[in-house]
Amino acid sequence: MLEIGTKAPGFTLPDQDGNMHSLQDYRGTKVILYFYPKDSTAGCTAQACGFRDLYPQFTEKGAVILGVSKDSVKSHKKFEEKNGLPFTLLSDTELDAIRKYDVWKEKNMYGKKVMGVLRTTYLIDEEGFISRAFAKVKASDNPAQMLEQLG
Repeated sequence: MLEIGTKAPGFTLPDQDGNMHSLQDYRGTKVILYFYPKDSTAGCTAQACGFRDLYPQFTEKGAVILGVSKDSVKSHKKFEEKNGLPFTLLSDTELDAIRKYDVWKEKNMYGKKVMGVLRTTYLIDEEGFISRAFAKVKASDNPAQMLEQLG
């Protein structure tokens, strides 16, 4: 996990509509950057729907939400449409941002060791620095936790 106070690594990734987004595009805005393992799985759906349900409060506080996984643009589009997600999902099939943010880790899945995305959420301030970092977050609690961090 990256340390609080460090400059957030830049990236450019496509969203669920195929539009490119760079972290630099969000300078001057607080960014909730959350990494999750897989679209349409129970935990990831609970987390995304939690961010969806609290979305008006996040926008009130001037924050944007960017969800990142290694799923395809097409998978993200289905996930967005199925759950009515009002925020941006970024597709990182090459693991560019996932590796830069140190969330590609060995995990234990049903007794087997596999590589995967460790559910992690970063709060990036208006100047592009990491102000909060949470690893191994509980999917259903993370949206409220992040809203609280915005004050």
